[in-house]
Amino acid sequence: MILKKYLLICGILFTCISQAQKNIPAEAFKNIEDKVIEWRRDFHEHPELSNREFKTAEKIAAHLNALGIETQTGVAKTGVVGILKGDNPGKTLALRADIDALPVTENNDLPFKSKVKTEFLNAKTGVMHACGHDTHTAILMGVAEILSENKDKINGTVKFIFQPAEEGPPPGEKGGASLMIEEGVLKNPDVDAIFGLHINAATPVGTIKYKPEGTMAAVERFVINVKGMQAHGSAPWSGVDPILISAKIIDGLQTIISRNAELTESASVITVGKITSGVRFNIIPETAEMIGTVRTLDPKNKELILKRMREMVPAIAAAYGGEATIEIQNNTAITYNDPELTIKMLPTLKNVAGAENVNLMKATTGGEDFSFFQEEVPGFYFFLGGMPKNGEPTRHHTPDFFIDESGLLLGVQTMTQLTLDYLSNE
Repeated sequence: MILKKYLLICGILFTCISQAQKNIPAEAFKNIEDKVIEWRRDFHEHPELSNREFKTAEKIAAHLNALGIETQTGVAKTGVVGILKGDNPGKTLALRADIDALPVTENNDLPFKSKVKTEFLNAKTGVMHACGHDTHTAILMGVAEILSENKDKINGTVKFIFQPAEEGPPPGEKGGASLMIEEGVLKNPDVDAIFGLHINAATPVGTIKYKPEGTMAAVERFVINVKGMQAHGSAPWSGVDPILISAKIIDGLQTIISRNAELTESASVITVGKITSGVRFNIIPETAEMIGTVRTLDPKNKELILKRMREMVPAIAAAYGGEATIEIQNNTAITYNDPELTIKMLPTLKNVAGAENVNLMKATTGGEDFSFFQEEVPGFYFFLGGMPKNGEPTRHHTPDFFIDESGLLLGVQTMTQLTLDYLSNE
């Protein structure tokens, strides 16, 4: 019954929006495609890490200024914001693209392959756009150019947000969407709604995936410090083994997922990704440190899991004669697509991509700090196909991550039409 009602509403809105659309000539998009691909390749060849996107920001700002768009730089350290006022009055819509790269050494054999090297957390590494942020940036630059040439079709204002540090700022620094919000990016003029996209290397080119409500997970980073008592490896009874305690804590944390979390409501994950302890094979060390992540798609589940973690960690350590503390840091909120806004914009996706190419998706346990914008204003976030139609999917955040550039044009077309339709119907 709910699904039928949802589809009925979508059909009605499809008709209404189709009648109200302000369309951009097809020739305009043909002219922009080569530019978008060229920009993307330049960003890919010259990637920059979070809060260090200096050259990237310069290129974006130069482009916006050349289009006559009011441009702000240095927002949240290296972010760029453009404000385009349409010829007609209306609301304010924000469009967001993330601009940072990752500490990954690229394996792909491309003419624009990244050869950038750096040091990250005291380790030498390459730098690569291994999650597609280069494509997001180039797509939004293309949207800005198209819309700047069609201000007569815009009812209201468009705010282009080029956000740094989506992957997280360096230790000890602030950054990303939360810092942009803190610095007032959603104000002057006040933003009424925000749209964003993410290219996906496992989704075929020409297709789009979306989901109302919880789409990507809230992400917490936790650090557990265990204290025992050092001893000779031959006499464990004379000390307190923090490595053993760590193993018991890891085991215990998984029981929160299997025995406390209501998994029929939504998925949840606890992962310990790093454990450090000891210096020698025959010494039981005094301390151990574990670092990991928690992923949740439901606020109540999140609250329960974090509560149980705080209870369980010190209790397990005490049971084995040791001590343990846990610190939990919030990285992202739940990427939550406003249901009403999602239904309203779904006809636009289908008009642009074709109804057969727009598919409902399941939630994922990846995280996105676009979610912080969605906590402030209604937001809609969707996934754009980047996998060759007859190719193989690649994994994000890996050296082999690959995007088929033929999918970028659909991103420009979709974001442009979403903007015009949202502002027209508001």
